[in-house]
Amino acid sequence: MKSLSIFCIGAMMLAASGCATKNYVRKSIDPVNGKLDAQGQTLAQTSQSLQKTQQTLEADETVLSATKETATSADARAGDAINRATEATAKATDAAGKADQATARANQVGQNLDSLKSQVANLDDYKKVSEATVNFKFGSDKLDADGKQQLDQMAATGNTFKRYFIAVEGFTDRVGSEEYNRALSKRRADAVVAYLVTQHNIPVYRIQMIGLGEDKPVDEGKDKTARAKNRRVEVSVYSADATSNPMARN
Repeated sequence: MKSLSIFCIGAMMLAASGCATKNYVRKSIDPVNGKLDAQGQTLAQTSQSLQKTQQTLEADETVLSATKETATSADARAGDAINRATEATAKATDAAGKADQATARANQVGQNLDSLKSQVANLDDYKKVSEATVNFKFGSDKLDADGKQQLDQMAATGNTFKRYFIAVEGFTDRVGSEEYNRALSKRRADAVVAYLVTQHNIPVYRIQMIGLGEDKPVDEGKDKTARAKNRRVEVSVYSADATSNPMARN
């Protein structure tokens, strides 16, 4: 009995000792587990925060990439617009230069016309002082050697006139339509005017030109000779001066 009692007491002491040890261990471990749990939550929160930050960075990179592409495109368009503006400016400058030249020429012509108008204000003072007839081949508006000689002789005779003008009238025979002959007579008159201006320096503003077609024939006949006479350009010089030739004066 005594031994059984001792055994029971010993067992109770061991049990009490085991409970005390478990309590001690639990009290020692629980705070550590709490800290670990708290750290685990902190790590989880940190991980979530990092994930959100990564997502934000990726979104920002996408926006930046789109912004960069937009900026690059805008730069390209701006460069193209600048090039077009530069070209437009160059064209405008060139056009302005041409406009200035045209204005200067128009002003000069206006002055010349004003001078001519003042000179011919009283046509009664102007008399025919010289004339020449230039004949053309059938259907042709080209000056031949004889025609040029007629004009050269008229330009070479006499002194110069100060106040004068020149009338150039083109004609044809009656072969062909009226419209065709009218145009042909004008081309013949143009050929004479061009020769006087380029070869004898006659100012074009002093020349009055017209194409009269088959009107005013010099020969009413219908044969070859009559037709040849009617294919002509008549050049008449009118002056209010008493001297002789204007053809060498500008």
